[in-house]
Amino acid sequence: MSETQERSWAERLFGGFRKTSERLSENLTGVVGTAKLDDATLDDVEDALIISDLGPAAAKRIRDKLAEKRFGLGITERELKEAVAEEIAAILRPVAKPLEITAFPRPQVILVIGVNGSGKTTTIAKLAHWLTEDDYGVMLAAGDTFRAAAIGQLATWAERVGVPIVKGPEGGDPASIVFDAVKEATATGIDALVVDTAGRLQNKRELMEELAKIRRVLGRLNPEAPHDVILVLDATNGQNALSQIEIFKEVAGVTGLVMTKLDGTARGGVLVAAAEQFGLPIHAIGVGEKLDDLRPFDPDLVARVIAGVA
Repeated sequence: MSETQERSWAERLFGGFRKTSERLSENLTGVVGTAKLDDATLDDVEDALIISDLGPAAAKRIRDKLAEKRFGLGITERELKEAVAEEIAAILRPVAKPLEITAFPRPQVILVIGVNGSGKTTTIAKLAHWLTEDDYGVMLAAGDTFRAAAIGQLATWAERVGVPIVKGPEGGDPASIVFDAVKEATATGIDALVVDTAGRLQNKRELMEELAKIRRVLGRLNPEAPHDVILVLDATNGQNALSQIEIFKEVAGVTGLVMTKLDGTARGGVLVAAAEQFGLPIHAIGVGEKLDDLRPFDPDLVARVIAGVA
């Protein structure tokens, strides 16, 4: 990525985290009214972090670290924000893991899950685009047969990205579509098979059974598959995203996260809460609708953006 592209990405990221950043910045500005970082000031910092959607566990961890390193010392507003950014980065760094195509034999099977409206289908398209840019052969499978619109939307994206797609009729059996897709991907030497799955959580049992059936079918063709189960989260959902992780971990065995819809209204602090609470890899974040608006997760840049020091 060129320096100009990197700057543009940082600016878009700042726009995406604007609500979180402004809220935290405002609250931290109000905190530094005392000369020293004492218990009362630390309590205010902790409250500011919780209000900004970072969650109580991450807020307490950051408070404890600040107390350990800076207690009783004078601190300016800028120094406080820098210190908070460093502690947020310490939480995020261990979970920042790019999605790597390493499966052998090919294809690497990537199940993509998430509630309807989370940006799942668009994220699949961006992921396919990203992988083709890295010279991987990619195929899509329309496993969300519950809605005709989902099949049509994915087919449109496949055409735009220039990758093949395996699909069936609305109401068809997702497992048989995945079976056909794996056979075709194997026969044609595809590197990555990205599978869309149903996004309804109203009936957990039904979804669990459907995903279990897909896993059984995959297991017959490739015991290692699926290699990845990626949950797409909508950043505008704030703390609701955490309950989605909880449920989908139980239902689908999530292995990694992608955060989408980081626009100016997003409550992006929840990324920090998710990292602290679940420790699942965060592969990428998306800040817009364009195909190149999905990028690998950069923990240091995100931490500085959230703390308002980028």
